[in-house]
Amino acid sequence: MVLWYSAPAADWEREALPIGNGALGAMVFGTLASERLQFNEKTLWTGGPGSVQGYDHGNWREARPGAIAAVQDELDAQTRLDPESVAAELGQPRVGYGAHQTFGDLYLDIPDAPTATPDSYRRELDISNAVATVGYTHQQVRHQREFFASYPDGVIAGRLSADRPGKVTFTLRYTSPRSDFTATAVGGRLTVRGALEDNGLRFEAQILLRSKGGTVTSNADGTITVAGADSAWFVLAAGTDYADTYPDYRGEDPHAAVTRTIDRAGERYQSLFARHLSDHRALFDRVTLDIGQSVPADVPTGRLLANYTGAASAADRALEALYFQYGRYLLIASSRPGSLPANLQGVWNHSTSPPWSADYHTNINIQMNYWPAEATNLAETTAPYDRFVEALRAPGRRTAKEMFGSRGWVVHNETNPYGFTGVHDWATAFWFPEAAAWLSGQLYEHYRFGGSTDYLRNAAYPVMKEAAEFWLDNLRTDPRDGTLVVTPSYSPEHGDFTAGAAMSQQIVHDLLTNTLEAAGILGDSPAFRRSLEKALAELDPGLRIGSWGQLQEWKADLDDPADDHRHVSHLYALHPGRQIEPGTKWADAAKVSLTARGDGGTGWSKAWKINFWARLRDGDHAHKMLAEQLKSSTLPNLWDTHPPFQIDGNFGATSGMVEMLLQSQYDAIEVLPALPATWPDGSVRGLRARGGATLDIDWADGQATRIALTASRTRRLTVRSDLLPGGETTFRAIAGRRYVWGKEG
Repeated sequence: MVLWYSAPAADWEREALPIGNGALGAMVFGTLASERLQFNEKTLWTGGPGSVQGYDHGNWREARPGAIAAVQDELDAQTRLDPESVAAELGQPRVGYGAHQTFGDLYLDIPDAPTATPDSYRRELDISNAVATVGYTHQQVRHQREFFASYPDGVIAGRLSADRPGKVTFTLRYTSPRSDFTATAVGGRLTVRGALEDNGLRFEAQILLRSKGGTVTSNADGTITVAGADSAWFVLAAGTDYADTYPDYRGEDPHAAVTRTIDRAGERYQSLFARHLSDHRALFDRVTLDIGQSVPADVPTGRLLANYTGAASAADRALEALYFQYGRYLLIASSRPGSLPANLQGVWNHSTSPPWSADYHTNINIQMNYWPAEATNLAETTAPYDRFVEALRAPGRRTAKEMFGSRGWVVHNETNPYGFTGVHDWATAFWFPEAAAWLSGQLYEHYRFGGSTDYLRNAAYPVMKEAAEFWLDNLRTDPRDGTLVVTPSYSPEHGDFTAGAAMSQQIVHDLLTNTLEAAGILGDSPAFRRSLEKALAELDPGLRIGSWGQLQEWKADLDDPADDHRHVSHLYALHPGRQIEPGTKWADAAKVSLTARGDGGTGWSKAWKINFWARLRDGDHAHKMLAEQLKSSTLPNLWDTHPPFQIDGNFGATSGMVEMLLQSQYDAIEVLPALPATWPDGSVRGLRARGGATLDIDWADGQATRIALTASRTRRLTVRSDLLPGGETTFRAIAGRRYVWGKEG
């Protein structure tokens, strides 16, 4: 599957094409006279220890005994508080937070390149093979460039070639918007080394250049020149001395590791490429989707997007199928074991001060990044997320103790790689102690899909249990009705502070429910399980139907039917939660709320609405939201835009497309639960369901014609589909066996 364009990229955000191996990312421009590769290493971050005296992880810098209790008392008396007043009591200016940094740019200056774009020019990203290529003909010579990011070898690699000998000549140079580095070239190896002025974080990149024929010359100005070669190729490795260890967040100098990586990768280019291809295809090829797509070979991706209407055309289906797989490609490229998880921009950032620091927003954004991981058969990509959440526990315990005087761990609205678990003072986006509970839910989902009790016991449950202990200590009895509520509570970026806002209650309900289930599976102490049961029995569930039939966003009936705010946080219980099932009064009320909010919003908001409508079993409206996202929130390179670029919308849309085809959140596998009319015929291979099942589904005229299920666990499964007698079957699945219903059944 290919994204392709007939001209070089002029804009980093809109047009350049991304490659990545989890830790490293690069943007390929395809410019003629000077090819540009802007590149990143995910741990190159300012802020944290060393950036300010006594970095405090966002905790209050002065003692505030009784501050939270005072706000709680005010809410008991007044029921609503202005966000500015709460921020004045509980917030503080953020210091030492930092931001992700661009590592810099590689330029390949080509002296005899054409001055105008030739008709033969083609720039593409083959997401099936994770290779970006640039090709053109100039003076009867066909020039070709290819670039990829290898996870097995830990490098970015590139190759320039021509179909006539001796025609490859260029100079490789490095630039950075910062002046905190030195660049030296010796023996065909360019070494970039420095330390961030902000926090002293040491960084290094090495680029090794080789050629077939011609000469390779290292220059005194830190550049390398290739002249008269048949072909030339390079490998790039980079690293920092960051380590995810609280409280110092520093490890070894990166020099030795980067050198070893370059030395190992500096062998035959074809071997390097073969390992990369094998690794990527092993993940990417697990899922295929056919929704009737077809596009003329001469239509570039930018025009395909510009012409998209969402109507029942093969070209529109081609864009949708490409966008689905592009989300999977971006997740593979930005989240692999051994580095940080995908941030707000995945692993791609060309700035020293990116939007929102290119950080980890925990009030939906990092969670949305991983929504498609399990269902689209990319469970391995969640490992960096798991490690990151685990690393937040130590600073999160300190924040729980110092700010709340409680057990457990907590993190607020956003965080960085340096354990920022406290608060800042942006009134409408600083207070969200429910974040740790939501982050924990992703780990339990990994267990629900895969079923490893070892993973549950050693990875997920300790995180969940401590998050639950925090809420067992911090839930407060509401004087209005005696239920347990989160207070102070704020529905993200919307309205006033209250007690018991719907999203707060739903997230805590989800956490306590999941933790109780896990405690039972693992046989944890009866006393702890009883404490969870008691809290759940007294907890306000966050589900109320208001005066105009809506699901209330707040405990009081404050919803305005004319409100079209992009956040629809009070529907958490519908998705990604599992409190609201189709056909219930709660589902009807959620539909009223969702309809009132409308189909607008930013890119990630539209993506969430795809998932909501699919959970409501309205495939046509889910598809409409997909169409709206593609028409008004997607850039020519198919990146999602908030605006600006924010990668969660890509991942959320891929998740929503899965939800149209397969759902399993209610302990039954629902086949084609929200199939839109625009996809009447098709097939999908390799989707995963909770309970340990991989499914292949064929359908025609909107109905399933064949279902094949392969079990990875031995357990009872329930499958629901109109294809089955009575619409449902429950059976004991045996690990490794394949079960088929339909033509082969």
